[in-house]
Amino acid sequence: MSGFEHFSRDASELEREILKRGILLALNWSDRGVMRALAREALQGGAAHTQALLADPDPRLQARGELFALGVLMLRVMEESADTGVHTHGGTAWKAFGSALIEEASALPDEA
Repeated sequence: MSGFEHFSRDASELEREILKRGILLALNWSDRGVMRALAREALQGGAAHTQALLADPDPRLQARGELFALGVLMLRVMEESADTGVHTHGGTAWKAFGSALIEEASALPDEA
């Protein structure tokens, strides 16, 4: 397992950063409706929306953009670790936002 410890470290670091943005945004990680709405906004808005939020002078909107960017990194860590046979996940915030992203992504219409 010696080559895979970084997945756990990455998950811990991402969880900490996600939690920080959640505090600034006063998120309730157990509110499924809020999590799904955030995930929907992140997915539907895409990279351009995230970039616009990151450039906004309002710290709360910047935090929202940072949360969306962290969500992309979170999903990448899960995918890369799964490709190596390792199941990686973080804590409460990771699980709440990650599940909402996965649920919303699966609800999107397929591209033809």
